[in-house]
Amino acid sequence: MKVAICSLGCAKNLVDSERIMAILRDNGYHLTGEFEEADVIIVNTCGFIASAKEESIDAIIRYAQFKKEKCRCLIVTGCLVQKYREELAKEIPEVDLWFTSLNFETIAERLSEMFPWREGEANCYSARRVLTTPSHWAYLKIAEGCDKRCSYCIIPKLRGRYRSVPMEDVVADAKALAAQGVKELNIVAQEITVYGKDLYGEKSLHILLKKLCEIPEIRWIRLLYCYPEEIYGELIQTMKAE
Repeated sequence: MKVAICSLGCAKNLVDSERIMAILRDNGYHLTGEFEEADVIIVNTCGFIASAKEESIDAIIRYAQFKKEKCRCLIVTGCLVQKYREELAKEIPEVDLWFTSLNFETIAERLSEMFPWREGEANCYSARRVLTTPSHWAYLKIAEGCDKRCSYCIIPKLRGRYRSVPMEDVVADAKALAAQGVKELNIVAQEITVYGKDLYGEKSLHILLKKLCEIPEIRWIRLLYCYPEEIYGELIQTMKAE
C-alpha cells in the first residue's frame, strides 16, 4: 500500500512526520509524494494560531476528496486533533483515524487492523526517521510540551507538560542521523534551555551538547527556541568551549 503524508506547522511537527514515515516504511508500506496514487493519506496538523488552523482544516477537506478515487484511508494527526478532535470528527466524517502527538506511534497497528489483507513484508531495515530535509542537516527534537503557560500561548494545552527525551535516546538519534550523512543538527523543542530538569533534577542541555559534540561526523549544532531567562552559565561556557 502507498502512503502520502502532508506535514504542516513547525519543525517539531516535521520530526513527528518523519517518525511516522519510518514506522510505516518499516512495516511494509510504500511512501509516495503523489497523493493521487496513495491508498493512505495522512495530514499532520498544526493548531497554534488561527491561520495554521485554517490551513490544516483546508488540507483535511482537500484530501478528503481523494477518498472518491483511490484513497482508502484518511488519517489526521497533530496538534489540531489534540484540541478539536470531537468537533472535527463531526464536521469531517471522511476521516478514518485520528491521532495526536502522544499516540501516533500506534499508527501501523491501527492500519493493520483496518487492512489485514495488506501485501508486503515488514522491512528489516529500521531507522528512527525518514528525512525530509536536505541530506546534510536535520532537526533533533530533545523534548516535548511546555510548562511555561504563557497567557498568549496554547502549546501546553496541545502538547502537554514538558517532557525531556532521555539523553541516551537523543544521542542515539543523532548518531543514526550522522550515519545517514547528516553534518548539521538543529536542536528543537518548545523550549530547549530547561532540557533535562524533569529527568535529572537540573538543567542538562550543556551535558547533552558535549555528548553530541563527541559524534565525529557532526560539524555544526544550532540551538533553536532558547528561552532567554533560562540561559545559564554552564550552557554559555559549553558553547564557548565547543
